[in-house]
Amino acid sequence: MTMRLRLLAPLLAAALIAAGCSESGESPAPDVLRVGMPAPASTNPADVHDDAGRLVTSALWTPLADYDPATGKTTPRAAESISSADRTTWTVKLKDGGKFHDGTPVTAQSYVDTWKAVEQEGWQGSRVLKGLVRAKEITAPDPLTIRLVLDRPSGQIPALLSSPALVPLPASALASRDWARFFSLPVGNGPFRLEGGFQPTGAKLVRVADAPGKARVIELKIGDATALYDGVKSGKLDLSTVVPGERHDAMHADFAQRHVMWALPNVSYLGFPLTAPHFSDATVRHGFALGVDRAALEAGVLDRQVDPAKSLLPPAVAPGERSSTCRPCTFDAGAGKSLLTQAEFPAAPVHFGQSQSRWLRPLAEQTTKAAGVPLAPEPGQGPFAIDLDLVTPSPQEVLTKIVELTGYQSDGFADLLKSAEETEAADSGEVYRLVENQLLRDLPVAPLWSGHGHAVWAERVGEVKATTFGGVDLSAVTVR
Repeated sequence: MTMRLRLLAPLLAAALIAAGCSESGESPAPDVLRVGMPAPASTNPADVHDDAGRLVTSALWTPLADYDPATGKTTPRAAESISSADRTTWTVKLKDGGKFHDGTPVTAQSYVDTWKAVEQEGWQGSRVLKGLVRAKEITAPDPLTIRLVLDRPSGQIPALLSSPALVPLPASALASRDWARFFSLPVGNGPFRLEGGFQPTGAKLVRVADAPGKARVIELKIGDATALYDGVKSGKLDLSTVVPGERHDAMHADFAQRHVMWALPNVSYLGFPLTAPHFSDATVRHGFALGVDRAALEAGVLDRQVDPAKSLLPPAVAPGERSSTCRPCTFDAGAGKSLLTQAEFPAAPVHFGQSQSRWLRPLAEQTTKAAGVPLAPEPGQGPFAIDLDLVTPSPQEVLTKIVELTGYQSDGFADLLKSAEETEAADSGEVYRLVENQLLRDLPVAPLWSGHGHAVWAERVGEVKATTFGGVDLSAVTVR
């Protein structure tokens, strides 16, 4: 059993601790915001896989920086600066005065010790440190300086270090290693602290510093998506962070100027077994890609919670807008059949690779009809599902994972991907687009879709903004 699942029990079992959440439909105090959400699977920022967990941990912790993959711009948060003269040795300067909610200082050593623990525990953040940052040394020369020496040049370090999976933990937690207890009542360095703990019905966040016009108290209410949506309509809630599929169209009328959607850090692909004889030809892979009706799956089994792909890189990490059309992202059954005929693809049934993805069987049934090739969702040496939960806003993470899962190789590709990684972050977009173009040509994976989040809110609420890795920014919301 994973740490993520082990932590769910103590989170929901803390029923003896009052969370202070109002059950009535009465108007709350002017500085109280009532927020509806699903139950978080974890409050461990280094091992969050779900949107509710990201919402909570982004309120409790402040990352080193925010990073915009579209522009390559880093905005410091807990860090004062992240810099390097040679892209091999990186220096992170922390802002002075940072504190954990227990009053202890946030120091450079806090990060060094936390990152060691993240690697040792094998949490999701270890993928960033081991597979992407790849530092030979991480030290704290002084209380406000983190020094990283990499095993090769990388311009992606600002993007990687902005990951919310790399926020610091206090010394008491690192000393005890009693993670179940700590994450049942976590102590972070963010704009809110958790008062009490999670009950099955919710929890209470209290702002650490005064912010006039902003919510001082956040009452988190746990429930299913439909009940939460209707709760905002009836006035029992101020904001819901989920919108069910059956309310997707109504949302635009029910909350005309009071809803927002944002890209989530997840993406799905249909991977191809490149060493299998029938799939070694890129023409075949393009034929199958054109046989997928993404819009039909989005409106059906995926319950309107995704956006059909328009590029290989998802919006959460895409380096700027693409000007060209992603041909393999379109549905064209006739063209798909023509390509398979051209490649002399056999009429024998194709068995998909083993997967638990709930969309694989509907996709198989749909593509059987569109492509004219019998597809079976039983395990075999055929196309396979790839569902990726991303930890960073760097394109390097997605691209590295695609190569790892498919074994894709091509003349010059490894050098091109290496060049994109080494290029200064603000200038790397053009190189990453070249990488993307090559993958769209050879198509080791067919882009399918990426997730999006929803929020709707009441008239007393304003300034609702959302980010890919944090969801709704609760610290920015105004109430009246």
